[in-house]
Amino acid sequence: MPQRNDVAIWSGLFRISPESGQTLQAQIRQAIVAAILDRQIAASMPLPSCRILAEKLGVARGTVVLAFQQLVDQGFLIARERRGHFVNPEVLATPARPANRPTEGTSQVDWKALRRIKASEMPPPAKHENWIKSSYPFVYGQFDPALFPTAEWRECNRMALAVLEIRNWAADMVDRDDPLLVEQIQARLLPRRGIFASPDEIIVTLGAQNALYMLANLLMTKGSRVALEDPGYPDARSIFRLAGAEIDPVPVDGQGLVTSAIPAGANFIFTTPSHHCPTMVPLSAERRQDLLARAQRNDQIIIEDGYDSQLLDEAPQQALKSLDRTGRVVYVGSMSKTLAPGLRLGYIVASADLVAELRALRRFMLRHPPANNQRAVALFLSLGHHEALVRRLSAAFDERRKRLVQAVSAFLPEWRSTDSAGGTSIWLEGPRGTDTRALTSAAAARSVIVEPGERFFERPERPGRYMRLGISSIALQHIEPGIRELATAAGRRPAAA
Repeated sequence: MPQRNDVAIWSGLFRISPESGQTLQAQIRQAIVAAILDRQIAASMPLPSCRILAEKLGVARGTVVLAFQQLVDQGFLIARERRGHFVNPEVLATPARPANRPTEGTSQVDWKALRRIKASEMPPPAKHENWIKSSYPFVYGQFDPALFPTAEWRECNRMALAVLEIRNWAADMVDRDDPLLVEQIQARLLPRRGIFASPDEIIVTLGAQNALYMLANLLMTKGSRVALEDPGYPDARSIFRLAGAEIDPVPVDGQGLVTSAIPAGANFIFTTPSHHCPTMVPLSAERRQDLLARAQRNDQIIIEDGYDSQLLDEAPQQALKSLDRTGRVVYVGSMSKTLAPGLRLGYIVASADLVAELRALRRFMLRHPPANNQRAVALFLSLGHHEALVRRLSAAFDERRKRLVQAVSAFLPEWRSTDSAGGTSIWLEGPRGTDTRALTSAAAARSVIVEPGERFFERPERPGRYMRLGISSIALQHIEPGIRELATAAGRRPAAA
């Protein structure tokens, strides 16, 4: 958008020519109308004054005055006393001109043919842009504004903006991270999972997906084989494929990943042992030991995603990384489920030599995550705000999860649910013949947002009969009414209250 006094941009936008068959006034009007319809002028931005624009365009001031007045009369502009001329907001409410119209700058490059990785052809994410406006948002991975620690987060950001703190984070740290944040991850987050690491074994990332992308780019190549849970984390599957790896799907049962089915020829094993994505089943202690033994025997690297492990469990399992004695487990953590998914902050814990390689790679990608955010989160952790938040979220989500399981049992009794303490979702399996994609659309019409489960499978069955319901964003009192509406969408008659 052109800025208020950037008249050079305005004059470049207008392209006035004395050789045109149109009058100067008509050319000015045409240029302004085109810019308005192309959404290049925001309603909040005043146009340059008639005097300044006339000087820049080399025309008489009266020419610009008449052009502006004509556009006011036509409803394209509005004049505000002592403030200047603005775009009429009613004009911006109309649909924009087609984006593919022929223009001087239209690209003639076939970018799809030039690409070397097919990111746009990977399975799309589950998008719920308007989830916050839904009456019953059973979405996963979002936050609840009512539970967000607004005052505490503001306090930490204000502290991070103090003069002495700015000196700590404003400089380019090149490939380093905020030492206070690394210290807090080391002392406050990792011990909860039984992990004890030194600072040179920790690197901060822009969330878990950024961590997986760096690991894939650093360690995998065409022909690499990755054993991955099926059903499993779809974005991890896509990230590894983008790096050229082949996926070996491994089944999951009531004890988590079936370790006996892991191919000995796989180079990497990706797993979510704390709470399996998406069934939420934890990996049993016996299989954890078996997984580590197999990885050592077959010289395999384990990438452990601490999926949904940030909250307090009634009987918490230690991370695989805490049992690792050979340095072959790489732990990926995130603060999305506790602090905020939009913050995009996570970390990798691995052997120091691997972390050093990751730092070298990250420097060429983004140097380091924004240091001001790192410092604000470090302060949030150091002041105990995160500990208090985890306790509050754990209690709230535990109550919501129990209410959700009860509601599903009452109103969708033919559906089988998997429930795991400490998780932020439940996994549902419908009767044979269920089409959860169609059910998702029918539920959305009743302001209920759910997620069909087919995207989690390597080869999804049609029609799909699995579904994930999240609890992090829906208020407790809305859970039962939401399941009633879902049952109605599924064709059941809800029982009387």
